[in-house]
Amino acid sequence: MARTPVELAGAEPGPSFAITFDGRDVPALPGQSVAAALWAAGILAWRTTREGGRPRGAFCGIGQCYDCLATVNGRPNRRACLVPARPGDRVTTQEGHGCADLAV
Repeated sequence: MARTPVELAGAEPGPSFAITFDGRDVPALPGQSVAAALWAAGILAWRTTREGGRPRGAFCGIGQCYDCLATVNGRPNRRACLVPARPGDRVTTQEGHGCADLAV
């Protein structure tokens, strides 16, 4: 009989909560990163590249590649794979380098 990872680890996650992505409610679980919550909701890209505007999302999943940059609660350049999802977080697609107002 196959067992699920939750059964194998004995994990009992707490109740889900909502974060928003570009105004859309996305469910998240305690302990999930922002990237994991977005992936679970079927959202694979939340950033565009500086040159060409190509979509990007999580690549390495361990905070080394910077492909998963997102704007979280108004702060650009947050690595979504490292940021824990918290109730009420507002995640928005980051376009380009995410700090146009800083004139970089």
